[in-house]
Amino acid sequence: MAEKTLRVQQTGSPIRREHSQRETLVGLKLNKLHRVATLPDTPTVRGMIAKVHHLVRVLDDAA
Repeated sequence: MAEKTLRVQQTGSPIRREHSQRETLVGLKLNKLHRVATLPDTPTVRGMIAKVHHLVRVLDDAA
């Protein structure tokens, strides 16, 4: 059975955001606008996405 993944795109700029939010974007492999990362669907990744939900968009759930 394949591991579930999420595709996440950065839609907002980290300029003038808290340092922890910038570091969270780097942890999600997002540090430039419109960059897309494919990440495993784990509670840790979901929490990171929730922390910067105003700066990212989940494109789809890929299996």
